[in-house]
Amino acid sequence: MNITIHASFLPHNDPDAALAFYRDTLGFEVRNDVGYNGMRWITVGPADQPGTSIVLHPPAVTAGITDEERRTITEMMAKGTYATLLLATADLDSVFSRLQDRDAEIVEEPTDQPYGVRDCAVRDPSGNLIRIQQRR
Repeated sequence: MNITIHASFLPHNDPDAALAFYRDTLGFEVRNDVGYNGMRWITVGPADQPGTSIVLHPPAVTAGITDEERRTITEMMAKGTYATLLLATADLDSVFSRLQDRDAEIVEEPTDQPYGVRDCAVRDPSGNLIRIQQRR
């Protein structure tokens, strides 16, 4: 069986800020930007990995979500506890320097973790936690 990851979904509450972060700060290419009923779905990904994408989507647009659930999702996003993305790089210090230069919200500076990686953490403009790892 050959299964690959094609796309993963990550919520955003400001499409322009999300686009700027993933395109300009992380350096991802924009693959699609679709608007519908005043909302936007933006597909981004690493240029050298055309088969793997992140779809930045409006939160809580799934059919069947109640208003209370929508409020909970919005609150969790604001606290940074709703979604996490784990990325990898061969040069964490260079990536971290770029994040600092572009005023990303730093959660944790590069740290050697006891589980075998060196990583850092930032938040995207919607509050999603982004961990970037480099294997030791």
